[in-house]
Amino acid sequence: MDMELKKFGSKLSFLRKKAGYTQTTLGKAIGTSRRTIAYYEKEASQPPIQLLKKLAKVFGLQVDELLGNNEDCNDSLKPRSSRLARRMSQIERLPPQEKRQLLQIIDAYIDRDNLSK
Repeated sequence: MDMELKKFGSKLSFLRKKAGYTQTTLGKAIGTSRRTIAYYEKEASQPPIQLLKKLAKVFGLQVDELLGNNEDCNDSLKPRSSRLARRMSQIERLPPQEKRQLLQIIDAYIDRDNLSK
């Protein structure tokens, strides 16, 4: 098995769980099925570019970061401050539904900020 596919599948699984998604909810978020998410997490294949773009958007990453082509990828997943790291740790312990709600609130603030620029 190709080592790059193994890395991608593991990364996809890690990011999905970190964001509080199940395979089903992630599939719905990007317009595909749970089976498709499971397929790519099992390191069987790499998704087509259209799906990669949707996954990257859901996780707030660039496609290169999602694929591991960007050396700074792992750094982009780490909090920038200890206060933020503590908050992230607390958020990680929330039930998935509450995590999603909190992320929606955060996304609304980020979207508002981006619109004002």
